[in-house]
Amino acid sequence: MTERMKDFLGSPGTWSGFALRSAQCGFAAASVAVMASANGFSNYTAFCYLIASMGLQLLWSLGLACLDIYALRTKRDLHNPVLVSLFVVGDWVTAILSFAAACSSAGVALLFEKDVHFCRTFPQLSCGRYALSVLLAFMTWTFTATSSVSMFWVLASL
Repeated sequence: MTERMKDFLGSPGTWSGFALRSAQCGFAAASVAVMASANGFSNYTAFCYLIASMGLQLLWSLGLACLDIYALRTKRDLHNPVLVSLFVVGDWVTAILSFAAACSSAGVALLFEKDVHFCRTFPQLSCGRYALSVLLAFMTWTFTATSSVSMFWVLASL
């Protein structure tokens, strides 16, 4: 393993990897919190799917962030082909789920706001919170996609 790949952005067991995982955790948790605090979100499948997807993303990223902390504290190298393969598959799966959930929720939020005017007709709906949660989900996906590509390149370099 060259030192250059060890310092690759988002590489497992590095500070950049930990920062990337922490950002994923933070944005996923914020998306879940905002959506869960919105009135009536549970009446819409897309919003429930968003919470489930962001919850899975939160758990996956938190687990890998803890693994990064462990590797940094004990000076362990996590660049094992089997371990990195697991990271690649997990990151790609969570990235696809996160993107699908964010897109479907964005579609419903736009439908409510622009097309059927539910937000004007039913002011008790939390349309602003729906939109904010979707924005946070897309931010989560951005960090997850970055991590996915990084893990793929690390695996390719092994």
